[in-house]
Amino acid sequence: MDPLKRIPKTDDPVVLRTDFSDEAAWESIRTAIEEPDVDFGFRAYMDFVSDPAYEGITTEQVLSLVPKGSGRSFIFVVDHTALSHPERPILVVDLDAEPGRSFRVVPSEMWGLENNLSLANMDFDDFAGAVDPNGVFRGFPEDWR
Repeated sequence: MDPLKRIPKTDDPVVLRTDFSDEAAWESIRTAIEEPDVDFGFRAYMDFVSDPAYEGITTEQVLSLVPKGSGRSFIFVVDHTALSHPERPILVVDLDAEPGRSFRVVPSEMWGLENNLSLANMDFDDFAGAVDPNGVFRGFPEDWR
C-alpha cells in the first residue's frame, strides 16, 4: 500500500471527504455547508478536499496527515456516517489541545464552528461541551453561558 499523502495546505479550514459511496450525498453536504445562515447571513469558509486517496482513513491517520506547522486547530471529516445519516452530521476533529478528540456537527451549524474557531473567539471545548446526548452539535441552547 502506498503511503498516504499529506492533507494539502489551504487558506481556509478543510472539509475532508473519506467516503466515496454516495456522490449525491456529498454534493448535498457541500451545498448545505456553503449555505449562509438564515438568521444572520454568516457562512462557513471552507476548502473541500475530495480525493479517493483518503477513502476510509481513520481519525489517527488524519492526525498524521496534517502538515506540521499548518496552524490548523481542527478539521471536518465527511465519513460514512455523515453521508448515510439523514442529518448529515460531520465529524469535527481537534488538532490542537487534545488531538483526535471529536464530535459531530450538523451542516447548518458549521458556520458558527468555523467562524469562531478560526478567529479563536471560542475554543473546541465550548462546542464539544454543547453537544447533545448523541454527540452532535446542533447549536447552542438559549440559556447557554
